[in-house]
Amino acid sequence: MSVPTTVRFRRAVTAVVLSTALMVGATACGSGGGGPREELSAASMGELAALAAAEPVAAEADELAAVTPSPSTSAEKQKFAKTRFVANASLAAGATYQWIVKPYRAGKFKKGAKGRTFALIKAGLAGAFAYNRLKAATQNAKGDPLLAKAVAPLAAGIESLKGLGSKLRKGQAGDGDIDAFDSVINSVKGAGQSAGAPVTDKVPSASQLGG
Repeated sequence: MSVPTTVRFRRAVTAVVLSTALMVGATACGSGGGGPREELSAASMGELAALAAAEPVAAEADELAAVTPSPSTSAEKQKFAKTRFVANASLAAGATYQWIVKPYRAGKFKKGAKGRTFALIKAGLAGAFAYNRLKAATQNAKGDPLLAKAVAPLAAGIESLKGLGSKLRKGQAGDGDIDAFDSVINSVKGAGQSAGAPVTDKVPSASQLGG
């Protein structure tokens, strides 16, 4: 099967986003001002690459699922919807905790913190990724009546996360923004649990995304 044009476009955009992020980071590291110089380790570069690749790969999975023969019975359709919902919501939850909530609580986003520049870049990528996966999860939920009913009230909260990735990347996010991510993820988990589709944190990894 050939790679869809939209997926190729997303991959091209991803390459631009990642290279831009790295250049921004390099500029910040080498700029004057007396602050500590940040070193871009192989681990940091790999993590950034994984984050930048996450959304195109996840989106490609969505597109491939869309052209896969649909389940024939109502029960099969609902099971498929729940499976896709759990997969997308779990990735959103894992990315949010690993690259947004956890480093924020550890003080990684504060001015002067060691590794702040790259923590912010990763948080920005994770924020955009989590938003897109949550949007995909809400679409998946529509395939199961009980899940759709549980998730519907969360639409406004999910939509409120749309611009926070950019805000995180610029170091402009505060307690309220982090709490918004945390609250929405917890609400999605609660909705999934109530509808028999439990969501657990699943951190996107380079091997998972590349495989």
